[in-house]
Amino acid sequence: RTGNSCRSIIGEALLNHMGGDRWEGHSAGSKPTGKVHPGALEILASKGVKVEGYKSKKWVSFGEISFDLVITVCDNAAAETCPYYVGRGLKGHWGLPDPAYAEKKDEAFQDTFAALKKRISDLLELPLDKLTDKEVVKKVNDIGKQSDTFPPSRPLKMSPKPDPP
Repeated sequence: RTGNSCRSIIGEALLNHMGGDRWEGHSAGSKPTGKVHPGALEILASKGVKVEGYKSKKWVSFGEISFDLVITVCDNAAAETCPYYVGRGLKGHWGLPDPAYAEKKDEAFQDTFAALKKRISDLLELPLDKLTDKEVVKKVNDIGKQSDTFPPSRPLKMSPKPDPP
């Protein structure tokens, strides 16, 4: 389950911040928490990224919107349910551990921000108009697999997730 309170909010805010008029980011989760995690807002604000207007929402809230590209950031290794969007949008995956459950939350939010900033920077450099859909998906997935985008020297120690209500 994904709460849409940390990783995807940071990604949405960074894409909107870095993408200019070329990109518009959105985020959602399978089981939204209903609020953005304070750690996500703190890291964004500390890096000069706008924090107003972001909220935790369910992925079905987008209805019939057809996205050009959907990138999931849920952590498959933690058995989280990643969203599946039907329709035209190309799909990629950039799995990251959820910093909300890390023992050292400040470090986890720093690492998550750094990883997403690097990945989004790499995404923005892709010559999308020169690539086929298949090539776009491969390159997006390759960006998410780069080991240098998440500090391996500082593995996250995770706290157990609470059982769903």
